[in-house]
Amino acid sequence: MTPAPRTLELFYDVLSPYSWLGFEVLCRYKKLWNINLQLRPSLIAAIMKDSGNQPPALLPRKAQYLQNDIRLLGQHIQVPIQLPKDFFSVILEKGSLSAMRFLTAVNLEHPKMLEKVSRELWMRVWSRDEDISEPKSILAAAEKAGMSTEQAQGLLEKISTPKVKNELRDTTNAACKYGAFGLPVTVAHLDGQTHMLFGSDRMELLAHLLGEKWMGPVPPAINAKI
Repeated sequence: MTPAPRTLELFYDVLSPYSWLGFEVLCRYKKLWNINLQLRPSLIAAIMKDSGNQPPALLPRKAQYLQNDIRLLGQHIQVPIQLPKDFFSVILEKGSLSAMRFLTAVNLEHPKMLEKVSRELWMRVWSRDEDISEPKSILAAAEKAGMSTEQAQGLLEKISTPKVKNELRDTTNAACKYGAFGLPVTVAHLDGQTHMLFGSDRMELLAHLLGEKWMGPVPPAINAKI
């Protein structure tokens, strides 16, 4: 008898490029490791504020390091990632509140679409240097992910409702309670214990916790399809 899947929660924000990297790796491994991957759209700005952390882009040395780090990680993990030209405007001015509320609405009403819509929003901002803050941009991402115009428009009309706002707030607060100070955060629920791992570079440790084999960011079964 196949054992029941272990539950992992992935807290992420499409404003975080490292969240995208962790997201793709976990999506590749979810069947290989027999995990129930629960995607948890969260707001990184609120987590930073709650923890007293600062975006790395605000520290010149970290900002300089981040540019090369993301480029190399994109190559290594095989994700088409690159920094937007107006990096500071994207991160510090435009933000991701509307996008994350939209993903929250997707998760509430069409959870099976959440992975694809999240990926398309990351593709817009972190691969094609396109906007994710305007309604038309969010609609374009949803439609590219396979949603009908009517579905996407209906969800967009709900992003300012108390239900969606409260859900995003509750999910973000849950990440904070686990100890998050940034994103991505992976929370593994194993044998009655909870393990919180920060960042996209803790997958080997996650494999250890799960008792599974780490085969690199692009496991052979996935690599054969690329």
